[in-house]
Amino acid sequence: MTVYDRMPSPARKFLMAGRGGLNLTHSEPLDAFIGRYGPASPLLTRALARFSPDDLRRWAHGLGEETFTGSSGRVFPKSFKASPLLRAWLRRLDRLGVRLFTRHEWRGFGADGALLFAIPDGETHVHADAVLLALGGASWPRLGADGGWVANLQRAGITVMPFEPANAGWLMPWTDHVRRFAGTPLKRVALSLGGETARGDAMLTETGLEGGPVYALGALVRAALARGEGTLTLDLRPDLDRAALVKKMSAARKGASLAKRLTQAGLTPAMQAVLREAGPLPAEADALAARIKTVQLRVCGMAGLERAISSAGGIALDAIDAHFMVKARPGIFVAGEMLDWEAPTGGYLLQGCFATAALAADGIIAFLKGR
Repeated sequence: MTVYDRMPSPARKFLMAGRGGLNLTHSEPLDAFIGRYGPASPLLTRALARFSPDDLRRWAHGLGEETFTGSSGRVFPKSFKASPLLRAWLRRLDRLGVRLFTRHEWRGFGADGALLFAIPDGETHVHADAVLLALGGASWPRLGADGGWVANLQRAGITVMPFEPANAGWLMPWTDHVRRFAGTPLKRVALSLGGETARGDAMLTETGLEGGPVYALGALVRAALARGEGTLTLDLRPDLDRAALVKKMSAARKGASLAKRLTQAGLTPAMQAVLREAGPLPAEADALAARIKTVQLRVCGMAGLERAISSAGGIALDAIDAHFMVKARPGIFVAGEMLDWEAPTGGYLLQGCFATAALAADGIIAFLKGR
């Protein structure tokens, strides 16, 4: 078995994920887990049945990297790093006789079906009985996955859906009053759009918002923007109802300023700045509490693929069979972010990549036995 990698060293995006502690998977019940993949859930159901979150943890343990479950349910290696796990993984592959060639950029198929690679001193052709393409999506292109393979597959008659940013920041028309709080978190807020709500910490940036609840609603925001819409609701204090907010603001001393009353309600200066983005604030306590619970904000776009954590789009799911083989090219299998699926952050992305690769590997074994 031989692995060809475009970059000078392998697994660069895996190492980048390690900068955030390497969130390998999630501990939530499998039915809820599968639901995180939205329209691609049927595809991931098969893959997760083959390689589940527990299987991923056992795989890491087998490489000497124990894992633990955080308070949020996310699963991490105890080292909080990707490099020890990657080194152990590469050592195992070496012991199994797997060869690794770097600086090999796939350029498509030759007339005889061979794989064409651009290498530093020219070009090389490789004939293989079966191939697994795991070339990534199009996010963070400087790490090696830039979607450059799309034209190669389209020339081979394979349908590829356009790439779009997923798990990316939103662009908001902030005033300077909010921009000065760039880098400040909005702690424990709730964002809602289209009947869906996501809670967590959102981060203010000069151009908009980032963070877990932002990423969780990314697909809905993209769809809204495509329809020419993009207004969402922000609840700055989802843990309190309107009556509780009124009570807290009323506890401020008599004659207290509006800012003092908002502080009494638990709103930080950054939250107060965002609250004012929706227009002049009402003086009456109940109306003010209602505003805190339903801040209307406009999204004017998504951050680009170059900064997105992952991408939506890729090889159309109807272009592959149940074992992830490309219908138009027998013997060619695909896995990971090349496929048209997406998921929020929280362990679902890496789990999806591992699980689709495991099922594709089963498909390769069955294909080779059949031959």
